[in-house]
Amino acid sequence: MGNLIEGMQSQMNRCRELLEQYEAIPTGFFGAGIIKQTIAAAEKSIASGDVVEMLKCYKALEKLE
Repeated sequence: MGNLIEGMQSQMNRCRELLEQYEAIPTGFFGAGIIKQTIAAAEKSIASGDVVEMLKCYKALEKLE
């Protein structure tokens, strides 16, 4: 499970950087909202220890661009 959590942490950090870019765009509020929700869901899945949910969140984080 350590590898999954490490991967999620890496993806969340990437998405936090992406979030900053979206927040800098005047019309980026929708994308920023999606990124915030996805990061929050990932953090919740880690806190709960739900591996299935972690896998779903990892995939969702990967798709964010």
